[in-house]
Amino acid sequence: MQDKDGLDLSLPYMTETIKGIGGTIRETPIDFQVEEIPLYEPSGNGNHLYINITKTNKTTREVQLELARLFELKPEAIGKAGLKDKYAVTTQTFSVIFQNSNPLPSEVVNTIENTLDVKVNWARYHNNKLRAGHLIGNKFIVNITSLEIPIPEAFNRAVKIAAFIHNSGLPNYYGEQRIGAEGSNVLSGLEILKGKKRVNDRWLRKYLISSYQSYLCNKYLSERVNKGLFNRVIKGDIAKKHDTGGIFWVEDVCLEQPRFEAKEISFTAPIFGYKMASSKDEAAKLEEEILLESSISIETFREHGVKGTRRLGRLLPHIEVREISKGIQLVFSLPKGGFATTLLREFTRDTDFS
Repeated sequence: MQDKDGLDLSLPYMTETIKGIGGTIRETPIDFQVEEIPLYEPSGNGNHLYINITKTNKTTREVQLELARLFELKPEAIGKAGLKDKYAVTTQTFSVIFQNSNPLPSEVVNTIENTLDVKVNWARYHNNKLRAGHLIGNKFIVNITSLEIPIPEAFNRAVKIAAFIHNSGLPNYYGEQRIGAEGSNVLSGLEILKGKKRVNDRWLRKYLISSYQSYLCNKYLSERVNKGLFNRVIKGDIAKKHDTGGIFWVEDVCLEQPRFEAKEISFTAPIFGYKMASSKDEAAKLEEEILLESSISIETFREHGVKGTRRLGRLLPHIEVREISKGIQLVFSLPKGGFATTLLREFTRDTDFS
């Protein structure tokens, strides 16, 4: 396990025994579509206007800032549930609070569509700001194009890969969007934590530090796969119930493993910080190993006010595989925080397509 600031960004595949299909992701923006699955619908009452927007080639942050400038508000006045891909067609909801009066939703829609390069699908008032995490997840429709093998062969392979994933699930890795190209975000976050880099923008500083936390989480999940611990719970795991979201420490592995195999529960992975709930026993040793291999301690996180949390360790998506004229289409949903690239890399892989 390489570390002590020599980053190891490699992530093991779950489906390496099945040939991949190769191909290209995001040949055009329409080939990568994302739609937010809301946690709740706006009531129609209140002073926070929820605005559902479809954007192309724009980050969530860019739209947030554009809305703030348009309505002469601080960026913090614009709520959002999650971050969406830039090079894609994405649909998500923002909330805007107007300080003095509530304009008609239709007036706001016209102002936005006449000024910003986005499409507004609807706008309705609600009684609270839309905040990070206020979503169930995201639905994806992704076309894999420019295949070097015949489409029927690619379809057969894709069906086998999907069946494997349905059976075993996937590690809930963070994608390159968070890690940055060649780990650029991770390195910046590490430099901030070490006091070697100063970033005045509070949002950006927090994001870059979270990128380093995400890297350590990926390292933990990689070790779990490499050590044959992904497909089972271990003593001391902090497990999460898929139906209720309840968490608990695994004390009796024999009792909990059948529930894991039935996809009722999954282990959680560490997002290190000074307030993170720690696992116990065998599970704690693995977490400690990951942190020791880094050059950052829990005290360093404390000094920077990084609280930490836990992340669902296993994704359990259902994947629909379709043949289309220019390649293979995958339709699937992921819970909030899940990255589509985690799933797509199992299909496209960079080796052994033919």
